[in-house]
Amino acid sequence: MKTPRVSFEFFPPQSLEASFRLWDTVNVLAPLRPNFVSVTYGAGGTTRKLTHEAVSTIGQHYGLNVAAHLTCVDASREETLEIAEAYAAAGVTEIVALRGDPPKGQGAFRAHPDGFASSEELVSALAATGKFNIRVGAYPDPHPEAASNTSDVDWLKRKIDAGASSAITQFFFEAETFFRFRDACEKAGIDAPIIPGILPIENWDGVRKFAARCGAYTPEWLDEAFEAAKRDNRHDLLATAIATELCTELMEGGVEDLHFYTLNKPQLTRDVAHALGVTPTVALENVA
Repeated sequence: MKTPRVSFEFFPPQSLEASFRLWDTVNVLAPLRPNFVSVTYGAGGTTRKLTHEAVSTIGQHYGLNVAAHLTCVDASREETLEIAEAYAAAGVTEIVALRGDPPKGQGAFRAHPDGFASSEELVSALAATGKFNIRVGAYPDPHPEAASNTSDVDWLKRKIDAGASSAITQFFFEAETFFRFRDACEKAGIDAPIIPGILPIENWDGVRKFAARCGAYTPEWLDEAFEAAKRDNRHDLLATAIATELCTELMEGGVEDLHFYTLNKPQLTRDVAHALGVTPTVALENVA
């Protein structure tokens, strides 16, 4: 079994303490030479400027291939494409194009009167510039707003047809969830790479609540396993073992790329990567 290619998601800091945590995370994980790293937007596009600064700094100081998240939320088409042009001017050629979550308290997504109504429209406009490699999101478990059992596959096909080159999935907890989705995508004629998103479990109670909000299925055996692990004070050991086993099963099923949601906490992700044979190739100095 080959060593996988890995990629990591970070989020931009909104405080001094969070800034130190981000740069510590980058310092720990950059020596693993990821295929790319991505930097998120806050809900409602609240971290646009911070995202741009983090993307630029990571690219310049670490020499990593950085993908900037870009959403449709709370901005006109012109404003959104201006942000994309600023990324291009800074040498960023990768974008993760998403519809995005609505601002806090708004409830359902409502498009800006002059904005993009969907990620498909955003992908099409970005593709028309010819300046970016575009990645999109995918949902192995049904998206909370999915209209039918096939909606998530249908939407992914539309985004790929609009110009996206690959997709990164929402996190999931059982390999069979990904394989079922991958098979459905292949049946629908989607031949673009679909990269599974892996969430090492830092805190099961928090992850469970997060999963409920985004529609990710949480198997009962995980509740039982983490309840026992908390009693025995071996939460991190269990979390590492579960993520490593999930990744191994995916690789045995033909997966070559893994995308880790780090939550700017690098230790579990690093430990899982090491267990999969992904080891440091160069030491980097802290630039925080």
